[in-house]
Amino acid sequence: MSDTALIPHAAHWGAFLAETRAGRMVAAHPVPQDPAPSAILSGMAEAVHAANRIDQPYVRAGWLAGDRAGGTPRGGERFVPLSWDRAIALVAGEIARVRETHGPASIFGGSYGWSSAGRFHHAKTQLQRLLAAAGGFTGQIHSYSYATGQALLPHLVGDQAPVVGPVVDWRAIERHAKLLVCFGGIPLRNGQIINGGGVVHDMGMWLRRVADAGVRIVNISPLRADLPGDIAADWVPIRPGTDAALMLAIAHTLIRDGAVDHAFLDRCTEGYATLRDEVLGCHDGVEKTPAWAAAITGVPAETISALARDCAANPTMLTAAWSLQRAEFGEQPYWMVVALAAMLGGIGKPGQGFGFGHGSIAGMGSPHPRIPSLGMRPLLNRSGSFIPVARLTDMLEKPGQDYDFNGRRQAYPDIRLIAWAGGNPFHHHQDLNRLLRAWARAETIVVTDPWWTATARHADIVLPATTTLERNDIACSARDRFTLAMKQVLAPQGQARDDFAIYADIAEALQVRAAFTEGRDQDGWLRHLYGEWRAGAARAGIAVPEFDAFWTAGRFELPDTGKDFVPFADFVRDPAAHPLNTESGRIQIASARIAGFGYADCPGHPVWRAPREYLGAPLAARFPLHLLSVQPSFRLHGQMDGVGASAADKIAGREPITLHPADAAQHGLAAGDVVRVFNDRGACLAGLRLDDGMLRGVAVLATGAWFDPQAPGVPGSLCVHGNPNVLTQDVGTSRLGQGPVAQSCLVEVEAFRGALPEVSVGRPPPGARE
Repeated sequence: MSDTALIPHAAHWGAFLAETRAGRMVAAHPVPQDPAPSAILSGMAEAVHAANRIDQPYVRAGWLAGDRAGGTPRGGERFVPLSWDRAIALVAGEIARVRETHGPASIFGGSYGWSSAGRFHHAKTQLQRLLAAAGGFTGQIHSYSYATGQALLPHLVGDQAPVVGPVVDWRAIERHAKLLVCFGGIPLRNGQIINGGGVVHDMGMWLRRVADAGVRIVNISPLRADLPGDIAADWVPIRPGTDAALMLAIAHTLIRDGAVDHAFLDRCTEGYATLRDEVLGCHDGVEKTPAWAAAITGVPAETISALARDCAANPTMLTAAWSLQRAEFGEQPYWMVVALAAMLGGIGKPGQGFGFGHGSIAGMGSPHPRIPSLGMRPLLNRSGSFIPVARLTDMLEKPGQDYDFNGRRQAYPDIRLIAWAGGNPFHHHQDLNRLLRAWARAETIVVTDPWWTATARHADIVLPATTTLERNDIACSARDRFTLAMKQVLAPQGQARDDFAIYADIAEALQVRAAFTEGRDQDGWLRHLYGEWRAGAARAGIAVPEFDAFWTAGRFELPDTGKDFVPFADFVRDPAAHPLNTESGRIQIASARIAGFGYADCPGHPVWRAPREYLGAPLAARFPLHLLSVQPSFRLHGQMDGVGASAADKIAGREPITLHPADAAQHGLAAGDVVRVFNDRGACLAGLRLDDGMLRGVAVLATGAWFDPQAPGVPGSLCVHGNPNVLTQDVGTSRLGQGPVAQSCLVEVEAFRGALPEVSVGRPPPGARE
């Protein structure tokens, strides 16, 4: 009798069959329905059995001895093993102490992170339900991926849909567009990932179908590889961070050529005259001509003029990557995309107009019925306290200090306790050395995680969580047409427990178990959540099987209606009957409301603002390379780093950095060298690759290499592994969006001399597993 089994499961990078043998997972096999399975699957078996799994609860030795004052360094001290009973009591005691002494807003439970694809065992939601049941906490709003778009777009078009989805679908672009202009390209590496799990990776398929239909595709990016090489496309290299200047010059050509759709502007928009005056130089005496933009962007003036005329002459779809707004003044290129689409008059027409993120994540633009996805609902956070997602370090550094955000004036809370689950701020936050100093200000830090991530290593109390493979769950995404049964593959490893079970026991100690669990166990919750989703599908006219039939089948596929999705169609057809939720009820090309905020860094209409860090800045004389920290090809952010395809991609154990061959030669470097990448904020090591398909002066270092300081706990220490966020700057895009600006970063590189330091993140910290 065979001891091998194949068990259906799912991750953010796709559905798969987990192969087990003798109680261990040995492989992850993609499902046959997936035309382009992700290479990330190759590391699943290795990761679940990795040496850096957290095997039991731990506490930092100094914290246990009474070292709990703010300002305590973390990251270099031994951990002491705990029993689960002791760990639960310590965590519950700290929550109660801080709540009663300092108030619930002094407990930070933002806990940003992707965690797992399962919708019930979603770590952040489970943690925040516990903290809400226990009296409240300070949370975070918006997403690191597109925070600036989330703040800006409701002012312009009434909601966040153009950046979070649904967006103009690929089938409509294939059928109706003749020109697809991609600011930031359509990099297929991003198409591996869909939050909540999915079956079909179809970004590449749709892009090829669009090209095969005769749609001309233009890739405006510093990187030629931001569109696949087998697709015929025009590449327009551009200096990073200058897209808004390019767009203003496109608008200038449209105005001077008389190619603006004034009928659409008059019916459906507000504020065009203000933008026109900005473009023509009426406000600052600088006419935003193609020649003006060429000096800023590096794009020839004739290329800009020709592109503008092609847009005016053809049914055009404008799409921009999420990365464009993760830069200084990131509001401006997004505002200009909306303005250009309005000037062209394509909004509300099939396959035309604008959208954001078609190349930023799988499922954006994939045709399928639009019904809410299955998900665990939050509990009311009675504290009402929150910060913009990327202002984490500011909050820890500046308790009580006022700041501006999207028209509001508010103060940072005084954080005494940090609780984190399912995420890793030492991956996704900027300027990690500054974060490390601010992190020391908290009195207690509690981290729940399956692995010894950098965040767990910088905690006081560490709770071992199961991975998705060690529990049952349901995968479901609003960007995918499949709902999937995630069946348990393995018994929990070591003493790991589900987040729900951990927090239910902490809730018991805090006397709020009933509020947290609502009387349901795991199976009860899965059935309840599925039942709610099934009822929602029924209201949309879609018949979904009962839970037991779904669980036996392993998946359910929503039907394809065959219809084009056309955003703003009802509004454009009759603006009076279907007004937008904006100040005028129409598209805001200029906004009196934003102008009234008085933000010099984001006035009431689109403008060009020169970033502090870009190739045209004075700082480029010292740091002549613009670093782009792109999404990785072989992992999801930091998930699955060090295993499978991600490990195989390293150079001498370091994250690869890519330069143009001429830039490498100028620095005396060759492919395969280990280099030191540095600026005034920090330094890291990376292994060198070369690519002549990129703009000179640009360096590319993917995010996600686990933060591994040579001297743990010491701010400013060299990251020996290659985490780019030791280099990126931690400021807001503007006082409006307060989003992250990781893509505005100047660096220098040099050959690393001497013996290579060890990469240690693959093993537990001192005191663990001893």
